[in-house]
Amino acid sequence: MTKKIFKSTVLVATTVLICGIALVMAILYQYFGKEMNMELKKEASYLAYGVEFQGTEYLQKIKNSDARITYIDKDGTVLYDNQADASQMENHSNREEFQEAQESGSGFSDRISDTLSERTVYYALRLSDDSVLRVASTQSSILALTLQLLPPFLGIMIIMIIFAGLISSKSARRLVEPINDLNLDQPEQNDGYEEIGPLLSRIYKQKCQISAQLENARRNQEEFTIITENMQEGLLVIDAYTMILSGNSSVWKMFQMKEPKTGESVYSLDRNEDFRKVIEHALAGQHGSALLKLDSEFVQMIANPVFRETKVVGAVLLLVNETEKIERENLRREFSANVSHELKTPLTSIAGFAEIIQDGFVKDEDIKKFAGRIYKEAQRLIRLVEDTIKVSQLDEGVNPYEWEQVDLYGVVKDVCNNLKGIAEKKNVHLFIDGKPLVFRTVRPILEEVIYNLCDNGIKYNQEDGTVSIHFQDIGDKVQLTVKDNGIGIPREDSNRVFERFYRVDKSHSKEIGGTGLGLSIVKHGVTFLGGTLNMISELGKGTEITMVFPKEKNRES
Repeated sequence: MTKKIFKSTVLVATTVLICGIALVMAILYQYFGKEMNMELKKEASYLAYGVEFQGTEYLQKIKNSDARITYIDKDGTVLYDNQADASQMENHSNREEFQEAQESGSGFSDRISDTLSERTVYYALRLSDDSVLRVASTQSSILALTLQLLPPFLGIMIIMIIFAGLISSKSARRLVEPINDLNLDQPEQNDGYEEIGPLLSRIYKQKCQISAQLENARRNQEEFTIITENMQEGLLVIDAYTMILSGNSSVWKMFQMKEPKTGESVYSLDRNEDFRKVIEHALAGQHGSALLKLDSEFVQMIANPVFRETKVVGAVLLLVNETEKIERENLRREFSANVSHELKTPLTSIAGFAEIIQDGFVKDEDIKKFAGRIYKEAQRLIRLVEDTIKVSQLDEGVNPYEWEQVDLYGVVKDVCNNLKGIAEKKNVHLFIDGKPLVFRTVRPILEEVIYNLCDNGIKYNQEDGTVSIHFQDIGDKVQLTVKDNGIGIPREDSNRVFERFYRVDKSHSKEIGGTGLGLSIVKHGVTFLGGTLNMISELGKGTEITMVFPKEKNRES
């Protein structure tokens, strides 16, 4: 802006100076013309006085004269001319200045001279004998005089232009300085030119509007961020060129990205064919979905196009972790298969024994033996159903019992007494390490948990093995540990032994007995009682399971 003001000011000053000098030169030209006319008159008057007395002889005596002098007879014949041969000159009776002098005593004329071929000013003066004395001067002399003044004027003009440039530069800076010093962050507090007051007012209003819009946008962005960052689902927004515009933290975790990939292609996250097809369908304006396998997790991806009028400008991708759902479905199928298998085995035995008796293939003395087998398989079937019901109740949080103050020592002692006969048959020794300890719990569920752990410790033990139960008070909690020195559990099976119907050694499951739900009941029972469970097992050395229960857990139902 400073340069524009400087250039404009200098241009105006230069134009004014040029026009001024041109006007002065024109005025001087006119002035010199009038002065020349006056000089011609004076010179003619002086010459006329001499000619009146001496005639042409007087004119011939004049040597130095810048003017052209012509003496004309009353009939127009040229008697004398100081710059041409009078005898060769034509009659001047038709000349304008001659005719005017004959009529009024003097006359002026301005024309191109036939003799000199220059524009000439003529002044004619009638003498007493009616002859005419004419004095002339070319206009080039006026122009030359005028042009003599041009160099000084040009010098003055250059000086004035330089001076105008200096003044303009300083003035431009002074003019622009208040504008440069404007505080646009607070336009209402500026003391500048009155002329920019309306502009500052408008800037202030627009600033307020923009600030309000930015605050609203920031608030909306924060709300959007809070919502998306607290979503378990992954959210991605991409443009029409597959570039990632935004994404929440969940989506980066799903793709195991340490840093957001905003600004990069969405294909940098996953180059799976199903992933690419869903993106392509969405950017083609179609809804798309696919189940992706990301490492060990299953993710359902749903993609919808984003339209602006009728043009697809991007897509929104929603990724939902379906791992738990799929695992539950697999567990449900596995549970159904296991239940069917476990129910089929005793039912097949019962049906087979009953069919043999019905067909009369059993001797009378063997009927009691076969009936005993049928009873045994029926009891196994009942235990299976009962255990299945227990697991389902615990899983659903159903409690048919009451919460009460229970002595843990008494519960452990009752369980050991119930398992004493089984332990003696296997030659396994039971040990109790602990003192009376009362806390609030559900006695039947606690008994079931301890019974199943001790029962497993006996069944999967070795000859002359041990099962020890240790419990102690640890402040506001109770710690209970069941440890055996039996066959142990392989590391690859340690994470699955608490699943329903899972057996480490399926080939010996029938001879060991049980329903395959014991440890599943333990896990769900401990969870129901508000406790935690930890297992340490080493193949060939035994297993140690530690449980911690709160003293004041209140789960009445």
